[in-house]
Amino acid sequence: MKLTSKPLAILIVVLMFGGIFISSLAGWWETESTKQAAAYTAGEFAGQANPADIRGSYTFGDVEKNFNVPAALLAQAFGIQTDNPAAFAVKELEALYADSSQEVGTASVRLFVAFYLGLPIDLSTDMYLPESAAEVLRSRNLSTENAAYLEAHLATAPGSEPPAAEATATPAAANAPEDAAPAATATPAAETATKPADAGTPKADASAEHTPVAEEGVIKGKTTFADLLAWGLPAETIEQVLGIPMPAAPGITVKDFCTQNNLDLETIKPALQAELDKLK
Repeated sequence: MKLTSKPLAILIVVLMFGGIFISSLAGWWETESTKQAAAYTAGEFAGQANPADIRGSYTFGDVEKNFNVPAALLAQAFGIQTDNPAAFAVKELEALYADSSQEVGTASVRLFVAFYLGLPIDLSTDMYLPESAAEVLRSRNLSTENAAYLEAHLATAPGSEPPAAEATATPAAANAPEDAAPAATATPAAETATKPADAGTPKADASAEHTPVAEEGVIKGKTTFADLLAWGLPAETIEQVLGIPMPAAPGITVKDFCTQNNLDLETIKPALQAELDKLK
């Protein structure tokens, strides 16, 4: 049997759309991607969705579907002002909290969901939450360990900085009684008292010199690719972890590079840290 071009075209159309129709009826055809978090494989919570599997590509709506934590509550916890909280992508938190001295991102959402639901999560690494999220969690029945971790891992709000030491000293000076002015005469004594200590200045300098060493080899929010190279991590190893070439300007932070290239910082950061640890 020989098919002409017209019947052949009709047959192709029928096969194409007929296959889609049948697949839709069977539930095989999906026009939208579905995000299903992996479940705990053992223990008391076996079979339940594991917050540690929340990805940066998830939206608050995806988190709600997997964990029944309302998207509106997540928006409240992370200070998101939007008419559609379900559409907010978890990875966008990194840019929103870029000015914070602590990292707030995908790991923060994992921590919040785990604490909110009372689910186990690895606390061996530092994960930070904004004060707004802490306020929500304080109303939950947190364990002693989780409550202590929460209070020790609070991040500054976007655009704000912790109060400077001078600022904290100002109220005390303002509240000092007026007749305390003579105390200013103690200043020269204090200055003369510090002069003999000048001989010990090199010791103070020596301790200061050791401070950066304690941070060397530890990836944080301000760590740049130049830092990684200076610590001895080969460019080839870095690119192997990234899966793409390194930035031409190594002065960019790992955090910003991941955000710009849609990479999961919570995956890249521990992988790079593991490679650094091998050098020790």
